[in-house]
Formats: sequence, C-alpha cells, structure tokens
Amino acid sequence: AGHHRHHHRHSDGPEDIHSPKRGFWWSHHLWILCPKYDETPYKKIRDFAKYPEIVFLNRTWGAWPLLMVTVVGLTMGFEVAFWAGFATTIVLWHSTFTINSLAHVFGSRRYDTTDTSRNNFWLALLTMGEGWHNNHHHYQSTARNGFFWWEVDMTYYILKMLSWVGIVWDLRQP
Repeated sequence: AGHHRHHHRHSDGPEDIHSPKRGFWWSHHLWILCPKYDETPYKKIRDFAKYPEIVFLNRTWGAWPLLMVTVVGLTMGFEVAFWAGFATTIVLWHSTFTINSLAHVFGSRRYDTTDTSRNNFWLALLTMGEGWHNNHHHYQSTARNGFFWWEVDMTYYILKMLSWVGIVWDLRQP
C-alpha cells in the first residue's frame, strides 16, 4: 500500500517506482526484486500500520504461502501443491504486474489524469477489475474500478457481497 500510494503521488514521473517509462521489465516485476524497495514505507500507510494484525501479516508474508504449499503437499501430494500453490501464484503475480507494465500503455482514457493510466477491458478481465486503471487514477479511493455496468469488476462484486453480510463496510463509490 505504501508503494502504491507513492506511485499515485508521483505517477509516471521520475520518482514513480514502477512506471513503464522506466522500461517494461522494470515496471512489470524487476522493481519488486530491487532491495531498495524491501522496506515497507510505514509513514505512508499510518492508517494501516495502526492494525497489529496487518503489520504481523506484512512481516511474516513469506511464511503463509510456504505453510499452505507444505500442508497441501503433505495431504494431497506435491504435484497438487505445485499446481495449486506455485503455478497459480506465479500466474496471479504476473497478472497483477500487468497493471504496472501495461495499464499505463494500452487502452483508452476516459479521464484526463496527470499520468498515462488507461482502461483496458482485457486487463480488467485478467485482474478482476484492476484493468480499469484510468478510472482508478481518476478516483483513487473508491472500492469500485469499473464505474459503469459494462465495466466488469469482479473484485468490487465480491466486496459488495461481503458487505451484505457485514464482513466489509463503508465501500466508497465513484
């Protein structure tokens, strides 16, 4: 969240840590591998940092996927663990990374934002709604990236259903 907020503050400028203007591979995933960005910028996410459970999950993030793969491997076999754990995680990561590398390059711009963000139907399908990136840069704090009925946003639909049973609340709307 801290890196995301930094991106929004400096989007497509020299200080943007994952702008596609720095090159496709850098914006796609190399920035994540750079030790310079290992530390969580807690000063930028004080609203999240006040929750000890979020800080705990952030500090122990690597243990949970390994625990899941180990449990699945021991109970269902390591072939299932490979496909259910490693392969799907890699696909998920690269799908998410396309927002940094492609959603500022390919698509349409409904809103005149100060960056190069774009809306892309195919990226929105791949990333459950994140491909409506120009919408997101126009109204950054909304839970919904697909602003119109034809803009499929599965993440928002799931959040909306969770709000019906009280698991999430105060969903901001565009």
